Amino acid sequence: MLIALLACLGLGLVAGVLAGLLGVGGGLVIVPGLLFVFHLVGLPETHQQHLALGTSLATIVFTSIASFRAHAARGAVRWPVFRAIAPGIIVGTFVGAQLAALFSGVALKWFFVGFAYLVGAQMLADLKPAPSRQLPGLPGMSGVGGVIGAVSSWVGIGGGSLSVPFMTLCNVPVREAIGTSAAIGLPIALAGAAGYVASGWHAFGLPPGSAGFVYLPALAGIVIASFPMAKVGAWLAHRLPVPVLKKCFALLLIVLATKMLLTLV
Repeated sequence: MLIALLACLGLGLVAGVLAGLLGVGGGLVIVPGLLFVFHLVGLPETHQQHLALGTSLATIVFTSIASFRAHAARGAVRWPVFRAIAPGIIVGTFVGAQLAALFSGVALKWFFVGFAYLVGAQMLADLKPAPSRQLPGLPGMSGVGGVIGAVSSWVGIGGGSLSVPFMTLCNVPVREAIGTSAAIGLPIALAGAAGYVASGWHAFGLPPGSAGFVYLPALAGIVIASFPMAKVGAWLAHRLPVPVLKKCFALLLIVLATKMLLTLV
């Protein structure tokens, strides 16, 4: 237990700095990092991916609060967009977490690998959708929210990799797209964490300290370290070449995805 806590403190330090420095959700780093920690301490492999996803979403509950409050204070959150998409987000994320319990850990790993490669390639190429349409009506926003929520639940992220491009495509200015995405991250994290707690509540063979598919010692270690380090990352963002660092992060994602892929083949 102590080894896992120390490892998660280190993981939280890295994830916190990256979140503040690059504005990316820590889930794409936290999930593979947790898999390493779980393997290190000998947690059952059957539930490792589910625990990593549920725990990652639970950590985002805490980090997203600080993030969206900072954006809201600068007037960068479009609340009408948030209100329109949030119901679909909540339903999609919670249902996605329930469905994840029906998938094997191997299937979820394949999905994570594919998603990480896509995000890494997009960041390397600096691909950004050109604004070409307007936001859809309420039914369309609910549908898009459901898809973003479901996918986020299967990769353990706050949804920014999906919601920012969508809003940019729909003529929302990038600054407001990022701020609104930060706000969207909170219902994703809350619904996803609740979904993984519920779907894993009666799972057999979970380690002590688990609440469903959320591993509480890892949650505590990551949150304690990542919360203050996000401020350090934000401070560094004004002093380091962020575009170059984003490409380095993209390469890191590809390396992590490749490492996970090698365990599957």
